[in-house]
Amino acid sequence: MKRTGPKGEGKFERISWEEAIQTIISRWKELIDSDGPESILPYSFYGNMGRLNAEGMDRRFLHRLGASRLDQTICSSAGSAGYKYTMGGSLGIDPEDTIHSQLFIFWGINAASTNMHQVALAQKARKQNGAKIIVIDVHKNQTGRLADWFIPILPGTDSALALGMMHILFSENRVNQDFLQKYTVGHKELREHVVKYDPHTVSAITGVPAEDIYKLARMYGETSPAFIRIGNGPQHHDNGGMFVRTVACLPALTGQWLKKGGGAIKGNSAYLASNTANLQRPNLLENKQTRVINMNLLGDTLLTLDPPVKSLYVYGSNPAVVAPESNKVRNGLTREDLFTVVHDLFLTETAKYADIVLPATSSFENTDIYTSYWHHYIQLQQPVIEPYAESKSNLDVFRLLARGMGFAEPLFQETEAEMIAQALDYQQNPYLTGITYEALVEQPFLKAKVKPIFPGNLPTPSGKIELYSQKMLADGYPPLPTYIPLVNDGDHPYQFVPGPNHHFLNSTFSNNQKHISLEKELRVYMNLQDAWKTGIEDGDMVRVWNHRGECVLKAAVGENVLPRVAATQGLWADSGDTKQLVNALTPDRIADMGGGATFFSGRVSIEKI
Repeated sequence: MKRTGPKGEGKFERISWEEAIQTIISRWKELIDSDGPESILPYSFYGNMGRLNAEGMDRRFLHRLGASRLDQTICSSAGSAGYKYTMGGSLGIDPEDTIHSQLFIFWGINAASTNMHQVALAQKARKQNGAKIIVIDVHKNQTGRLADWFIPILPGTDSALALGMMHILFSENRVNQDFLQKYTVGHKELREHVVKYDPHTVSAITGVPAEDIYKLARMYGETSPAFIRIGNGPQHHDNGGMFVRTVACLPALTGQWLKKGGGAIKGNSAYLASNTANLQRPNLLENKQTRVINMNLLGDTLLTLDPPVKSLYVYGSNPAVVAPESNKVRNGLTREDLFTVVHDLFLTETAKYADIVLPATSSFENTDIYTSYWHHYIQLQQPVIEPYAESKSNLDVFRLLARGMGFAEPLFQETEAEMIAQALDYQQNPYLTGITYEALVEQPFLKAKVKPIFPGNLPTPSGKIELYSQKMLADGYPPLPTYIPLVNDGDHPYQFVPGPNHHFLNSTFSNNQKHISLEKELRVYMNLQDAWKTGIEDGDMVRVWNHRGECVLKAAVGENVLPRVAATQGLWADSGDTKQLVNALTPDRIADMGGGATFFSGRVSIEKI
């Protein structure tokens, strides 16, 4: 479709694929002549999790085009960077081994909604082995309600709690000295460093009572195997990378990595890492100095970047809802001189700002390979239905664009089977041994050849767990795990945490009436004490606001959050009348590591309407 009304109104008329591709190519050729290829910016994320559709033919085309490059940091990049400093890469235990775990700590992850398979394993271990489930979070969500013990914590203070646990483990001699000697560097320095993180000091920072810090540390020190599922929640703070770096040190102190079912998972994607050079062909990028734009800064990018972005191509993402500082993003999307193309399954909030809208296929219609951030399996996805109506996959559209631009290289016409074979041709990853396209055709899912991390070497500079990191020091960070307070976000009284809900996946499904009815409505959770002081009662409509924007929501008053905390669940569609665009309130500051997002480090005021 092509736009016929003002941007944002969603008025379009139907056109053919031929006209759509020709319009895009003509406009891009004009922009390349007048402003250069960097005036074109792709904006995508993993709305389609397929390797080929999310990071295959698109990268080949965009590299060849010379467009501005997108730094895809909106999800977990800060935590991944922090974990890498400690463990060297995205390596954790096999989640299937957690059936043997005696203690589960779900730290900053609403696993019942976002990692339900891990919850099923935890419940099975609880039923069969008497395992205990501890949940540490800022909001008593569905995962908190199923826990044996829920520990509420003030947002952005999780690294202090982990350091308080270390203080007790060292001071009460609950550490595995042999493991520390053999498999870590810096344990002596860490022992001295955590002396200052005594439970009473940590309690004042975190809001967790000192006696609970003692209880938690002792449970962790006494129970084996103990498993920590490190969530994305705490790494969406200014200090998010340091949090993950810090909590990743805990299993080393007690030697849990040697136990079946002991250790941690932040992510496991390294086990099935594929040949991205084969898949994405970065060699096609002529100008190696092509600018890189952090996707969290889309609002500023569209409004202030010089030289400006003149065309935006959006696929696999819905930035009008999911990007921080959403009002700024939407202002940028209204620019009349910005040529915007959106390729999606639905007429999303972002698509309503588009000049050209292209219909996308779903995974049911595509051939692709899928892996997980969590488990160790790779799956070959084969189509189960024909492409619906006029919809096309990302691969098909980028093939058409390549043809329209006159890119004659054969790699733009390669089949999905050829691309999968190239992606799996990766001798540097021994875990892929025996996994080929042909093998997947025979058996559509295969498991990586995973073995326990220890004994063995990690991909850190020392080959060991780096409790003290010389690399961090060289990169300008404290070399030891350290609590660093959040950036001052103004004088608003409440720390605002807009977390996920149970029935949406970011903004996906938020347009579906069944899912909306299951969630009922968007509420802001606040503590009884705060509500009493401000005259707010449960069910009252309230204005939640800061200098970035405002929302009008229903108050849910109780004890599901600590005082001075406000939490919401889900990214709900915002019509302009409902005022429930929670990311209008979130900062677009960049986290301490990895260029990550700081969605949960904003502050708000709340007043009764």
